[in-house]
Amino acid sequence: SKTNKMVGMLKIFPTRIIKLLLVLSFLLIFAKAEIREFKGTIEANATFIHYSEGFLIAPGFIDLTKLEFVTDDTTNDKPTKKIQDDNNGRNRGENRHLLSSSHRVLYSNSKIDIVFFREPSSCLDSTNNCDWTNLGLGVTDADGNYRWCCSENALSEGYCDKSSLGQLIMKENFSGKQRFIDVPSSGTLDKNLDKDFGRLEVPDGSGKYILALANCNDDGRDVNVDGEYIWKSVHGYLPGNLFNEMYFYAVLMGVYFILTVAFGIKMKMHEDAYIPIQRWIFCTIVLGLLETFFRVGDYWVWNDDGHRFYFAMGTWIFIGEVKRGLSRCLLVMVSLGWGVIRDQLNSLRKIVILGTLYVGTAMAQDIMDNLAIAENEVLSDHQEKELLNAAKALAFLMATIDITFIVWILYGLDGTMQYLENMNQSRKLSRYLRLRCILLFSILFAMMWIVFSLVNIYNPNGGILKEQSMWVIGGFKQMNYLVVLITVAYLWKPNPNAKEFAHVMELPTLGEEDDEHDLQMIENIPSALDDEDVNMDSFRREPLSKD
Repeated sequence: SKTNKMVGMLKIFPTRIIKLLLVLSFLLIFAKAEIREFKGTIEANATFIHYSEGFLIAPGFIDLTKLEFVTDDTTNDKPTKKIQDDNNGRNRGENRHLLSSSHRVLYSNSKIDIVFFREPSSCLDSTNNCDWTNLGLGVTDADGNYRWCCSENALSEGYCDKSSLGQLIMKENFSGKQRFIDVPSSGTLDKNLDKDFGRLEVPDGSGKYILALANCNDDGRDVNVDGEYIWKSVHGYLPGNLFNEMYFYAVLMGVYFILTVAFGIKMKMHEDAYIPIQRWIFCTIVLGLLETFFRVGDYWVWNDDGHRFYFAMGTWIFIGEVKRGLSRCLLVMVSLGWGVIRDQLNSLRKIVILGTLYVGTAMAQDIMDNLAIAENEVLSDHQEKELLNAAKALAFLMATIDITFIVWILYGLDGTMQYLENMNQSRKLSRYLRLRCILLFSILFAMMWIVFSLVNIYNPNGGILKEQSMWVIGGFKQMNYLVVLITVAYLWKPNPNAKEFAHVMELPTLGEEDDEHDLQMIENIPSALDDEDVNMDSFRREPLSKD
């Protein structure tokens, strides 16, 4: 039968895609850890600034004492390469000595600037990057370009004074901390910061903090940085904006555990009356339990030792997307009347294909989002357009798939309910009326929450939610999803009559017979919403026998 073929396909098909998606999920090693590694070169360039960001709950600190800053005499023996000047000397060629390959570079003394400051909550709520020039770091020139360093060109245009030449441009309203590392023009630099100099304390003021490093003297030497640096809040290594979220998902895990046990026991008690839709419901509940379990474990390990458990992180992200895809498929199946007016679903293959497309697209979007996050970033006037365009394309595809699911669900519900009403199936119709009520409430709640989120982001006076409570936006989405899942699980819960329910036609009662005579078994029950149109005139109502 078609159903048996689909069951066989469902056993084989996920195995093929799981291998691919698991490989993709482990690309998430680009995500942040609060014991972070820095391995790279801070170039002597007045147009670039290296930075890292994190969320700290006071009292906390950032520790740079394990970073090693190294340069050596071999850089003095390297000939220069001709560097093309562009943008009127404001980019990479600014104030460099353009010598032939037979000459050597003459370096000058320089400094590595280290600044540490907090972004205000208005920056956290904004969809755009925070403008650091408003916080006292750097300036914006007449063309709208950022000027981070006080170079000869910036000095001539009046953006800084001579005392700041070769350093970051710091205005009077800058309220962060600043450190310097002297880089000699020759000889070897091999330096670690001591505890008093390299440990930046945050005694109060929880929020998002920025650590920025710059090598502003174009005539200075490149410096290699290698080692680890630590972000730590009062509760541990977990970023402060995720700490309350960890406990939220721990509670959610308990709810999924209770739901899994209750539904599993019911299925075991009434295994003789099992219907296929109940397996889909149970699998969705189990996926919810596994997602929250691995997520809480990931956060717990992260908070305890400062390094992410990447297997757990990749697993909960993958399981979460599969759960959401399966849930959408489940709602389509339910709306089409599977387990109520039919025991087979002719469009099951189409549903599975659309669900698989959703999971694949969602995984690609997650990977793209994590590729855009780096522990150490370089800020300049140039941006990676390709990554942004790919993310927009994936977001559009995701929206299209979601709209397709919503239209399919509402269309299926309307057709199924119309069929039940025409056939006077009041008991089955009441089940769908409850389901529709919950779905409409869920859609209304989601729309209200979208409006709330937009107001929280674009409010010029700052967000409604505090910085540490931003996780609530995602948390309420999880709760909205859970309410719909519990509703479907309750309406299609295992019971002794579950199998017969799809094969029973409810006939009009005559007189005041008992409720047990209201349903009568009839063979060849017509199924609504099949691929072929149903001729309602071909059905006739059988009188209820009084025998």
